[in-house]
Amino acid sequence: MWFFSACLFRHLVLDMDTLLNLSLGFQQALTPEALLYCLLGVTLGTVVGVLPGIGTLTTISLCLPLTLNLDPLLGLIMLAGIFYGAQYGGSITSILLNVPGSAPSAVTCLDGYQMTKHGRAGVALFVTTIASFIGGSFAIVLMILFAPVLADFAVSFSAADYFAIMLLALTAASTLAIGSPLKGLSMVMLGLVLGLVGTDINSGQFRFTFGFPALADGINLAALAMGLFGVSEILTNLVSGDLPQLVNARITFRSMIPTKLDIQQFWGACTRGTLLGSFVGMLPGTGPTIAAFMAYALEKKVAVEPARFGRGAIEGVVAPEAANNASVQAAFIPTMTLGIPGDAIMAVMIGGLLIHGITPGPQLINENPELFWGVVASFWVGNILLLILNLPLIGMWVKLLSIPYRVLFPAVLFLICIGVYSINNSSFDVLLTFIFGIVGFWFNRHGFPSAPLLLGFVLGPMLEENFRRALLLANGDLLTFVQRPVSLLFLVITLVLLVTAIVSSSLLANRRSI
Repeated sequence: MWFFSACLFRHLVLDMDTLLNLSLGFQQALTPEALLYCLLGVTLGTVVGVLPGIGTLTTISLCLPLTLNLDPLLGLIMLAGIFYGAQYGGSITSILLNVPGSAPSAVTCLDGYQMTKHGRAGVALFVTTIASFIGGSFAIVLMILFAPVLADFAVSFSAADYFAIMLLALTAASTLAIGSPLKGLSMVMLGLVLGLVGTDINSGQFRFTFGFPALADGINLAALAMGLFGVSEILTNLVSGDLPQLVNARITFRSMIPTKLDIQQFWGACTRGTLLGSFVGMLPGTGPTIAAFMAYALEKKVAVEPARFGRGAIEGVVAPEAANNASVQAAFIPTMTLGIPGDAIMAVMIGGLLIHGITPGPQLINENPELFWGVVASFWVGNILLLILNLPLIGMWVKLLSIPYRVLFPAVLFLICIGVYSINNSSFDVLLTFIFGIVGFWFNRHGFPSAPLLLGFVLGPMLEENFRRALLLANGDLLTFVQRPVSLLFLVITLVLLVTAIVSSSLLANRRSI
């Protein structure tokens, strides 16, 4: 604790390197190439958010092959822009159609669509855009202040500490996810098993390849992600029927002007949502969906008139959107400094860095300062671009909603096939994508969340590596995992989460039997 406090004091008070690093970051982020890819990322992300049924993770996985020939900084700027841009766009369909463009936007439907029915769609769209910008900007400030501190602190971590932290991240991802904790845990275990496929790092022997040479390097991350989240989502939408379409919607600038009461209700909800979303986003295994739902529950709890929620309360729109975007930006803190993704999308981001030979973790800031600070600076550039894209061009996004889904899904499937094939020029990877798509569709139908599987797949090899390294250094003594304060603390928290999940599942089963 004293070490963490000393690092915090040094970075916040005495160290001027932060300003110099930010200056370096803006030099990287304001180059013509970086601006172009940032604009491309946030625009594509907004489109993905507006069009229901495609999904952020699918798009990021689809664009991952496009970054192979790019500078790592430019590729990460574009992928990150898609991520937080989709959060902006997802609120548009939630408010106008009552159909969430992304999972975190689902809670926005509750009051956003009611505001549309009351003729206040313009105000709802305006406040969500401003709340998203404020939430994202605050989280960026936290990243600037705390990421270097966390990286300095993490340098002292041993292999046992990293194993314990990753185990906590995987447990949290399964037990805190929406749905059954036990189903989440089972999906994490399946992801760990899939991560074992390929060549053993220490012995060089093939394992679980079943005689397929194409599996010698392991399962393709893009094939797994696009199958589980892209193809399966398309199959789910086709089975459930076409999505509802917008008819005769017209949003004017005049209709976006909020009233004095709207502004008064805005600030409290935005502040609470931003703070809560930033905190939740920094926790491994949570993600923007949990942050949005928690923010909505908090607003309803502190409201003077809780009955207003679900009938068009502006706080029910502002707080989830602020928390959603704050969580997305804050999720980059553990991802970049510890190499531990907060959710499935962050896991794909780590995969993108690893493809370029860059390992996220405590050394990233010191070894690749241009990359780290360039990405941080690009977040602000991207959020400003999103303000420009979302407010003046709202009419264009509304028109996109008129595109029938029967036109969209063949194009998306075609792009998925091209994207997966282009990584290794392997038709086997394309076959794997559709196999995982069918499996993911079955998972969705039976309530098994796919996100914990992807996290288990990405963290599995790192978990195994640190586990074996810790045992090697301790001459096979398992007590090494409880002898250090850091690893012991995280293992205790993991145990508490597991016990809580088992107890809650048992109570739920007993209630259903009654």
